[in-house]
Amino acid sequence: MSDEEGPSVEKTNSEDSSLPEQELESVEEPQAVEETESVEETQSVEEPQSVEEPEAPEDTEAVVEAESVEPEPAEAPRPVDEEASDSTEATVDESANEVTTVIPVVPAEDAPPTELVDSAPATEAIDEQTEQFEPPAVVVPPKPPRPEFVQQYDTQQLEPIQQQYEPVVREPEVVAPPAPQQPVAPASQSSRKWVKPAIAVGAIFAVAAIAYGVDIFTSSGKTPRGTQVAGVDIGDLTPADAEATLRAQLGPRLVEPVAVHAGGVDSEIVPASAGVDVDWSATLSGVNAQPINPITRITSFFGSREVPVVSAIDQGALDASMAQLAANSDRAPVEGAVVFENGKATGVSPAAGQALETQQAGSTFAAEWSDGGVVDLPVDEVPVTVTQAGVDRALQEIAIPAVSGDVVVNGRDGKVATLGVDQIGEFLTFTPDGSGGLTPQYNTDAAIKILTPQLASTEVQPKDASFTFAGGKPSVVPGVVGDLINWPDTVKELPVLLGSTASRATPAVYGPVPPALTTEAAEALGINEVIGEFTTGGFEYASGVNIGLAASEIDGAVIKPGDTFSLNEYTGPRGAAQGYIESGIINNGRPDKAVGGGISQLATTLYNATYFAGMEDVAHTEHSYYISRYPEAREATIFDGAIDLQFRNPAKTGVMIETIATSSNITVRIWGTKTVDVTSTTGPRTSPTSPNTVTLPEGPGCVASSGAPGFTVSDTRVITDHASGAEISSNTRTVKYDPVPIVKCE
Repeated sequence: MSDEEGPSVEKTNSEDSSLPEQELESVEEPQAVEETESVEETQSVEEPQSVEEPEAPEDTEAVVEAESVEPEPAEAPRPVDEEASDSTEATVDESANEVTTVIPVVPAEDAPPTELVDSAPATEAIDEQTEQFEPPAVVVPPKPPRPEFVQQYDTQQLEPIQQQYEPVVREPEVVAPPAPQQPVAPASQSSRKWVKPAIAVGAIFAVAAIAYGVDIFTSSGKTPRGTQVAGVDIGDLTPADAEATLRAQLGPRLVEPVAVHAGGVDSEIVPASAGVDVDWSATLSGVNAQPINPITRITSFFGSREVPVVSAIDQGALDASMAQLAANSDRAPVEGAVVFENGKATGVSPAAGQALETQQAGSTFAAEWSDGGVVDLPVDEVPVTVTQAGVDRALQEIAIPAVSGDVVVNGRDGKVATLGVDQIGEFLTFTPDGSGGLTPQYNTDAAIKILTPQLASTEVQPKDASFTFAGGKPSVVPGVVGDLINWPDTVKELPVLLGSTASRATPAVYGPVPPALTTEAAEALGINEVIGEFTTGGFEYASGVNIGLAASEIDGAVIKPGDTFSLNEYTGPRGAAQGYIESGIINNGRPDKAVGGGISQLATTLYNATYFAGMEDVAHTEHSYYISRYPEAREATIFDGAIDLQFRNPAKTGVMIETIATSSNITVRIWGTKTVDVTSTTGPRTSPTSPNTVTLPEGPGCVASSGAPGFTVSDTRVITDHASGAEISSNTRTVKYDPVPIVKCE
């Protein structure tokens, strides 16, 4: 052994290896020094002199340590201070009075056996390997072994080992230093950093779990926290309390008006009046069950969940409410147009209309009435067909020039007709052209109506050929050809004139107009002889006046072959303005008076004349009760605008009516060419009925009557050919007359 190099121990295994890094660190741990110092105090062993590197004290002999003994199984990790105390143990050689340090080496898994060396060479090796690591020079005091280690490694147990293994002194080998390694803090120190945070986190989770459990327990059977229906908070309530809260706060809103907006119209609707109610059960069924997710429960403290109101709907009442709203909100589109007023042209801007979508509007109102805001109801836009550009174009290019001045039509004899600027709007109008523009329309009838009276004096009206009775026979009075303005040809120049700002005048176009019945046509009608005649009388004065007026109206009337004659149409109105006076009529089955009364006698006389002339009956009506001065079942009544007498001329020649009226009777003759003979047969009266009695207040409105029975009677007309006598037709007409009431004026 060399005193300078310090003690050395030969390893039993020939292979060399450096001490494990962990063991080296353990040797140098300051904590180990502290523990050895405590052992020194306990053992009362003389403290050795400080060891200086690299030389050991000269008076210290080498201690031969035993060959490496298989260490006990590694214990569970202990704190750093305990590991340090276990990694270095001191034994006392009582005979030598020296301290021997034993370093147990635990080989790494699958590593070769490790040679035990003393502390001095190990320290040298560390200095060579790592320049950064400089172990301090310390005095290692003896350390008393732990009880279990004292029992295993006491001096008596070591003696046989010392005897078996003689100390061998050799020169230290030069070992290549391992690659430099950074000191690594013990794993136990890294673990210690997380102990407190882990405990804190665990405590937080424990508190949260307890709070979660308490929240679940206390909210069981209640609505989720933060639940709202139409702004009414029903969270954390039992279903019964939730419904009661809803009824108390939401129920009154059913009878309060809700603002609605339909296109450009604002209105109000009361839900209850519109058939809208709340389905309380269905609404509450939309509330979710208590959430299990803890995150959901936490967020419920900071927010709310809206549950929609489920409405119960009376569809009929809702439809009626929407229809009423549509009547107020629907708006027809305003088409772009050009109008004329006071001689000026003005453009009308187009505006789209709107129509409420009643079905969708009802559904929207039922779904949103409880939201608390204005309910926006859907409407359909009704488009326009004319654009603003189309209006502007028509206004500037046509309308404004059209009213730049009057339009004049020049007639004969210096007469003129004027279409003034204030009348042009009656002639010129505009209609949509289907492409967004306006097309001008010219109403020629309106222009002719305005212009014709102004030039009527320059025209010669045509006059039909007529008949006169000279020498008891009719003769033709020649017709007159008219000279009239051809207004369609005249006004066709007006559109051109309206577009001009210079000349705005045009001449009237005249032309001949033949009469409706020319002289030649009248002569060819064959009106040569009387083919039917009848006379009635017995009327009073007032009736005679009216009969005479009407008879003069139809006197000379010509009915061409195939034409139909109408008494009401031919005479026109028969009122006081035409000279008719009040006379007797039948009103509601009893005698009465009215202006124009008595004309029925003319109708009966005319009917019988046409009856025997072989005319075709088109329309006639008998009196409601029989009048003795008329033939039974062969008479007619008439009433202005209601009951008419009409017949048709079936002959190939024309016929003419001649009337002869006196103060006591009226005669009607039908002139033409005789081609048929007519006979009339009146049957007996049957089915008699008795009159009833009517009592009326005495005065102008009461006409007394003795009454007469009613009955039924028939008339048969047979028409035969005049030349051959052959029967052409036979017709029977049955008439039922009501009884004439007995009228008393009292």
